[in-house]
Amino acid sequence: MADHVARARVEIEAAPAVVWQALTDPRQVARWMAGTEVSTDWRVGSPITWRGEMNGTAYEDKGEILAADEPTRLSMTHYSPLMGADDEPENYHTVTYDLSAHGDRTTVELSQDGNESAEQAEQFGANWQGMLDALKKTVESG
Repeated sequence: MADHVARARVEIEAAPAVVWQALTDPRQVARWMAGTEVSTDWRVGSPITWRGEMNGTAYEDKGEILAADEPTRLSMTHYSPLMGADDEPENYHTVTYDLSAHGDRTTVELSQDGNESAEQAEQFGANWQGMLDALKKTVESG
């Protein structure tokens, strides 16, 4: 895949440790990731799976944890069979969440590499922005 990067960013009224919890606790992930069931131990090198349903179609995506530097960086590979590509390393994305504290706020910056075009990166960026906005709502609503 080409090197077009999708990006999204959100500021959350909470400390990085609270945001980290929302990124890694399966119950909270389900709240901001449209019901997705995530399964992993969050250790570098461990597998991660996401299961759920999108537009009436069941999915099971997978990847591997690349970084889990609590509470500043979380990174993983991601492969979705729904994209129609073979399960080959070149068809995996790398998704990274970078968290930075600003007083009592946390900025979350997300990047997803491996997009085939600028248009695809823009589309994924918009999808991720929606999820980060839902993350913000989840964290700020308690």
